[in-house]
Amino acid sequence: MNEVDLNIARKDTLALVLAGGKGSRLKNLTVDQAKPAVHFGGKFRIIDFPLSNCINSGMRRIAVMTQYKAHTLIKHLQQGWGFLQPALNEFVEIWPATQQTSEEVWYQGTADAVYQNLYTIRQHNPKYILILAGDHIYKQDYSKMLKQHIEAGAVATVSCIEVPREKAHEFGVLDTDADSNIIKFVEKPKNPPCIPGQPDRSFASMGIYIFTADFLIDLLEKDAANPNSSHDFGKDLLPSLVGKEKIIAHRFQDSCVYNKTDDAYWRDVGTIDAYWESNLDLTNVIPDLDLYDKRWPIWTFQEQQPAAKFVFDSELRTGMAVHSLVSAGCIISGGTVRHSLLFGDVRVHSFSLVQDSVVLPRCVINRHARVKKCVLAEGCVIPRGLVIGEDPVEDAKHFYVSEKGVVLVTPDMLAKLPPVPELT
Repeated sequence: MNEVDLNIARKDTLALVLAGGKGSRLKNLTVDQAKPAVHFGGKFRIIDFPLSNCINSGMRRIAVMTQYKAHTLIKHLQQGWGFLQPALNEFVEIWPATQQTSEEVWYQGTADAVYQNLYTIRQHNPKYILILAGDHIYKQDYSKMLKQHIEAGAVATVSCIEVPREKAHEFGVLDTDADSNIIKFVEKPKNPPCIPGQPDRSFASMGIYIFTADFLIDLLEKDAANPNSSHDFGKDLLPSLVGKEKIIAHRFQDSCVYNKTDDAYWRDVGTIDAYWESNLDLTNVIPDLDLYDKRWPIWTFQEQQPAAKFVFDSELRTGMAVHSLVSAGCIISGGTVRHSLLFGDVRVHSFSLVQDSVVLPRCVINRHARVKKCVLAEGCVIPRGLVIGEDPVEDAKHFYVSEKGVVLVTPDMLAKLPPVPELT
């Protein structure tokens, strides 16, 4: 396929971002919002990554399908993603769940979410449909996956990432032949199939699919009529095609936009531990995810904030941050920040310490407070002298403590604390 053909194929592609999930493993961070709306990386939200991948891949017809507690997500999309040109057939549309079938039910699975929007899909008349999850962190050039899909003459292409075979039981695994044809789908297998020629590696599905549009529409209508289906792409639709249609695996390594390391970066930040680790990885000298690459920018809505400020420099108190990311609008006023990531408009007051922590927007750490190995939810105000993250037993009485000892703190949890003793 030449470049002109690929340009046309990009314009003929409709990207559907499935962004309706609860993300319940993120605990209190998703009580009032869907997982794709959760903050990440100092200034972004998780949804910005698949959307930016679409824009940077030249695919500018995008629909975001929402369901669970979507207000924050919709507000973010309206504020930050209205820069495309409808006159050029570019858009980011929001498709809320509105019980569009005669059964009047909410989305019953990933495939049902697409099925319920078939009328709108037909109005856009795409030739190819790209289906994405809205809750993963990665950089991928989808046009390379689309090119492989067309050249192979496939009806469906599944993006997959290599994982160690001993960890493959945690994923949906693809079994392929030497020509990347998918010959089996296995959900969390005890004995995972290996990649041809790589006995210690397996292919894990990333939940990223490209379909030829006419074929997908017909497939969805047949699946909707099947009372025994759970209406899920990975569990029902794609396995039903094995041995009947040409479905192929696309190696993520072939379309990953590489960072400063050689590893193909893809993270499901679906637990507090994974969320904390992935954010703090950005503070490393050479992080696994490069957010400074101007060739592949991550787009987002940005509030108008002044530059971060660090004040006081004396023996008693010095406003400082080391091995950290500090976002716009922050004021480090005589406190110390170490190995932490601060989102916008955070205040760190004198004699306080923030260490090994992820601090979401508009938090305040008051004087003499210490916060270690924490995730502070948006709007937390840490009382003067309070210590969090040094006594797991005491922390567990008031906050959520993860398996790896990360303490999640929210404003509601802080409101229920007994008064902190006055400092003498």
